[in-house]
Amino acid sequence: MPRRAAAFLAALIGAAAILLGGPLAAAHAAGESIGGRVIDADKKPVQGAEIAIKGEGFSKTVTTDAKGSFNLPVPGAGNYTVKVTGGLPSGQHPDRTDLVVNVPAGQTSFVIIPLTKGPGTGVTTASKWSQAPQLVWEGIVLGLIIALAAVGLSLIYGTTGLTNFAHGELVTLGGLVTYFLNVLLNIPFILAGALGVLICGVLGGVQDALFWRRLRKRGTGLIAMLVISIGLSIFLRYFYLYLFGGANRPYAQYQGQAGIDVGPIAITPRALVSSIVAIIVIVLTGLWLLRTRIGKATRAVSDNPALAAASGIDVERVINVVWILGGGLAALSGVILGLTQQVSFQMGFQILLLVFAGVTLGGLGTAFGALVGSLIVGLLIQVSTLFVPPELKNLGALAILIIILLVRPQGILGRRERVG
Repeated sequence: MPRRAAAFLAALIGAAAILLGGPLAAAHAAGESIGGRVIDADKKPVQGAEIAIKGEGFSKTVTTDAKGSFNLPVPGAGNYTVKVTGGLPSGQHPDRTDLVVNVPAGQTSFVIIPLTKGPGTGVTTASKWSQAPQLVWEGIVLGLIIALAAVGLSLIYGTTGLTNFAHGELVTLGGLVTYFLNVLLNIPFILAGALGVLICGVLGGVQDALFWRRLRKRGTGLIAMLVISIGLSIFLRYFYLYLFGGANRPYAQYQGQAGIDVGPIAITPRALVSSIVAIIVIVLTGLWLLRTRIGKATRAVSDNPALAAASGIDVERVINVVWILGGGLAALSGVILGLTQQVSFQMGFQILLLVFAGVTLGGLGTAFGALVGSLIVGLLIQVSTLFVPPELKNLGALAILIIILLVRPQGILGRRERVG
């Protein structure tokens, strides 16, 4: 097994230990809830609709407000049944009832309940395989979110050899900064998101210049730096908790959108636009690596830092640029993730192992491999819910990670390294 892959495996074992430790209590403290909107056949909100939410040992009814919205705290993570029981406009009924909603630990799950006109019971029973197209679409969206963070993490790893466990906190920072600008300063979401990405990119470069560069100059070993990144991750996570609190909070715009039916798939405008933005940014990053002088220098440093320095490349400048780019990509991932599931203090931490899985599957240190691996991980996670309970869906990604490290440690697009 190549030495870098072995070091990465040791890092992942450390991550598993962290995931099974203290942060679980913080996740519980954040609280879980189910929210949503009821929209009539004319795409207008329905006030006064009665929604019954049931789970194991739990049953409550909530009524929609003037915006057609509802939100109900639930006792814990798990599957809940959401059903419309009354208060609907005459002659209209829901397309779907008895919806099964999975609520992850510390998060809010959001559902849209559209109404249609005409006769009907409002009860439709979909076969398991009829859900596959929708799950594939959701998997692509999740894969693109993971890919944005994974590409930045892979570039940092490729140029420095650092397995940065604090990368998830850069994802969270993007969501938090955007929330602050959008909700507290009333800046429109699109502008707030762009500013959040820019600010976090600059902070990524500042972090490298003031912290990681000094450790590199001191000759700090990669294992020691890995441990430092774990400590930094824990510190930042609970610093965010202190400032932001444990609740999940939405942005001021684009929450509760109705889905547009495209064949068997319901696509919300925010998910579609977010996916297009993510694809454009990833393509531009690839072109930057392939066509620009600094991008070619980045690839040279990733291949052989000593040879790149001997060729006249300013290695430290290249690494700092990579940190700026990695911070910006992670922040964009956090902005889109917050738009999808609301903002929380540990949103980046919750997808960190999925990011590692995408990087490992695609190939350590390769940006294009990170994209391919992340898309596979996202698709696998969502489609696997056809066969396993939703609360176990992340296990498939971790199983792939283990298998890849055992069978092909260099990943799909990675290259073998000589040992010795």
